[in-house]
Amino acid sequence: MNYREKIGTKENPMVLKTPPQSSEYTMHVDEKDGREILVCTVKSTVLHYDIRCIEDLHQMLKKRGDWIELGSKDEKVETKPDTVEHWGRSPENPVGGWYGLRKGFKGRFGMYIPPLMEALGLAEVTHNKRGNKMKAK
Repeated sequence: MNYREKIGTKENPMVLKTPPQSSEYTMHVDEKDGREILVCTVKSTVLHYDIRCIEDLHQMLKKRGDWIELGSKDEKVETKPDTVEHWGRSPENPVGGWYGLRKGFKGRFGMYIPPLMEALGLAEVTHNKRGNKMKAK
């Protein structure tokens, strides 16, 4: 599925809030090395994710059929098993590893991708101060 129009461009990105609703960030679609990527900008930090993570994560959530903890962590921090963050780095996911593409900035998948999926109507996300979860719509 092509989400380019809904997610936006560098000039007109989608504005989102982290699951606890405490910080704002933007997401847009761009091209790098001949393939579409998601560009997530949090203040001055820029993260890149493989755009196929949207469809892959949605399929995983649908198959699971229940809530899963987000478990967001920086790239260098170990993840908690059975979380979105852990799945986003797992050799068992459809890309066989990281959806994050920018060395040093591959983490926080569980922080920034779930609100995007919620905005696209693909998932429900809780909005507590900590321990947020998501499930497929």
